[in-house]
Amino acid sequence: MPSPYRFRRATVRDIPALVRHRVEMHRSMKAVPDRVAALIASSFRRHLRRALTRGEYLGWVAARDGEVVAGAGVVLRPLLPRPSAPRGGREAYVLNVFTEPGHRRRGLACRLVREILSWARREGAVRVSLHASDQGRPVYEALGFRPTREMRIVLKKGRARG
Repeated sequence: MPSPYRFRRATVRDIPALVRHRVEMHRSMKAVPDRVAALIASSFRRHLRRALTRGEYLGWVAARDGEVVAGAGVVLRPLLPRPSAPRGGREAYVLNVFTEPGHRRRGLACRLVREILSWARREGAVRVSLHASDQGRPVYEALGFRPTREMRIVLKKGRARG
């Protein structure tokens, strides 16, 4: 039986769904006040309008009956020379992987990330990285991702206004 889901590259028409997914992804990982969620939404909407049309952000979506129910994105960034890549190259950074609750456990996130991995190989990316939620970690590990020792410091915290 054919899948009821259609997988395709995201377009500017998908911006409302991609924005909703980013906000809900953050809400699912921790409590996000409504005013912060609204600021994330408006900022990401502006970013996507520019980045999608310029190819600075690429997304893939899964749709059912014309409604986007899952999505994932990727950005390319430079990878400086290092022992694992002595000539450097480009790193594909995967982000915004989200599946609507009513469509989970059907392999949609896995399929979307596989699409990104195939694209990254074709683009000549040296490595692919992402930050995994506790829910997403088994999906990524099944695809071959491994934890790293990344650390972080926040120098300036964005603040919601108004």
